[in-house]
Formats: sequence, C-alpha cells, structure tokens
Amino acid sequence: MASTAARTYLTPKEYLAFERKATTKHDYLNGQIVAMLGASFAHNFITVNIATSLNVQLMEGECRVATSDMRVKVTEIDSYFYPDVVVVCGEPRAEDDTFDTLLNPVLIVEVLSPSTEGYDRGEKFDHYQQIVSLKDYILISQDEVRVEHYCRQEFKWRQSEFQGLEDVLSLLSIGCELRLSDIYRRVEVASG
Repeated sequence: MASTAARTYLTPKEYLAFERKATTKHDYLNGQIVAMLGASFAHNFITVNIATSLNVQLMEGECRVATSDMRVKVTEIDSYFYPDVVVVCGEPRAEDDTFDTLLNPVLIVEVLSPSTEGYDRGEKFDHYQQIVSLKDYILISQDEVRVEHYCRQEFKWRQSEFQGLEDVLSLLSIGCELRLSDIYRRVEVASG
C-alpha cells in the first residue's frame, strides 16, 4: 500500500477511535497518522499468492495468516501498521477487547510499492525490529522477481536475497517454504 505525506497528530487512543470508524486505512507513527492508498494489481495478486501459500501450509498447525486488514502494534513506540501479510503463532495477543490490533506477529511481509519502498526498508523495518515476537521480515518486489528475507538470529538480523523463480525461501520460524514461482504466479514481472 502506498502512503501520502499528509499527516495529523493524534494520541494512540484517539488514533484507534478514529481508525475504527474510518473508511480507509491509516498507519500511525509517533503520533501522526499516514493515509494508505490503493495498491496495484501486481501488489494485490502477490499478497494473495503469499497468504494462500502460507495458509495452506499452516492450516493444521498453531500458526495463522492474516492480510492487510490486520493492524499490528509496535508497543515500544506506540505505532501501528497494516502489513500486507502477517503470521501469528499460538494465541494471538490483542491490544484490547476489540481484537483488531495484533501484538505478537512472528512473520511480516511487505510488498514494495514505488512510493513505500524506502519507508518499508528503513523506518518501518526499524520499528518492526522492536517487536520481540517477530522472527521474519520479508520484502517482495512487485516490479521484478526479487525477495528479501530478514531473519532474526539472536540479536542480529540476517539478510538473504532471492531472484530466481526456481528459488525457495525456507521459513524455519513457522515451518514453511515460499516458492518464488508461487509468489509471482500469474503476475507479470521482470525475471532475475
């Protein structure tokens, strides 16, 4: 999803009240809201492909998959984001009784858009790293076959990159694999 630069200050409580009534989604970062714009066909198809592949693999286990309507909170900085795909294992922890804000994601996927790529790689990833439960962060290009996987190993993040449709990304934290041929199935992009 792309974001606009127009921002307004709200407290976390005001943001949640606003967001729960809004007809469009907004991230919340350090007291400011950021409106989320619509996504391209490629972005949407890639998101569904990833969610479908993970959901099929996780169907019988303790982990569950959600897409971009599941808000995630970074508690340490009172910020909220809408990842394209999120996986939670075990009992999902919610911020409150509304159960629309996840506190304990294990895996987050962002499909890169031209307007959000820098934000997803930089500031947003910096914030996501503060989520103790997060083990995997995946960035997916929608313009070319390119997947970046950041895996938490103790106190460091290890990065791997994949650029071939024959490549397979192993996600040890949830016991799954993502085949790039499945991620990009029926999506027109440049091959690596």
